[in-house]
Amino acid sequence: MFDVICDPFLHRAILATLFAGVSCSIVGVLVVTMRVSFLGVCMSHAAFAGALLGLVISANPMWMAILASLVAAAALGPLADRGDFAPDTAIGIVFSSALGISFLLLSLIPGPKAEALSLLWGSVLTVTPGSLHLLAGVAVGSIVITGLLFKEIQTVVFNRELARSLGLPATWVFYGILVLSGLTTTASLNAIGGLLVFSLIVNPAAAAYQLTYSLKRMFALAAVFGVASGWIGLVLSWKLNLPTGALIILTSCAFFVIANAFSPKRRAHKSTVTEGEI
Repeated sequence: MFDVICDPFLHRAILATLFAGVSCSIVGVLVVTMRVSFLGVCMSHAAFAGALLGLVISANPMWMAILASLVAAAALGPLADRGDFAPDTAIGIVFSSALGISFLLLSLIPGPKAEALSLLWGSVLTVTPGSLHLLAGVAVGSIVITGLLFKEIQTVVFNRELARSLGLPATWVFYGILVLSGLTTTASLNAIGGLLVFSLIVNPAAAAYQLTYSLKRMFALAAVFGVASGWIGLVLSWKLNLPTGALIILTSCAFFVIANAFSPKRRAHKSTVTEGEI
């Protein structure tokens, strides 16, 4: 027991789930309130495509994943700003492109594809110090940026047109959110995996959304749910000898189910419907 507690791999896993839970939850609040939750899965696949390109050309997969996520953000911004289709359409275009490129690059990787598949599923117990430092940097950066630009972000996520009319840099804030989501998903690739990180972005934020009307409290609750999902998932994985990433995601799903069951918004909605029927 003592050997397990003192294991440096476990220490890194605890810190990785802390940083991933915080950073993913911050991005989750932004995409959930902007009603573009699909952005997370789009960015995770773009980052995965970049990492695969790194493996194909023998470059650093993580740096290539960051580059790919920035390219995806640069493509999404102008497409989403077009008035002839919804932002979800732009996200779908970039997502399908990233998915196609990923499958193509996966077939081009010579030899065993274990490293590529590890990026797809992730393994928080084998997080390297370099990946941990990247996660920490993204988490701290997310907190600092959100705190400094809270009023601007709050206005943009609820109504971009209102933000523009007030003279706020709505376009740059929106592009910044895209970049932040890309960096967060990239930093979480090794720990959570390209397929599962989307759930850690959306589920804690969606659970927090059920419990409060305040954006500040939503950020705080989402971070608590995200970190708790990571730590509970780690404990369950150790006790049950089951995949850590899957248990982290299932725990975050459980938080959403519980939050939805006790949501004051849900009760208020039911009350409104009943009064309307009467």
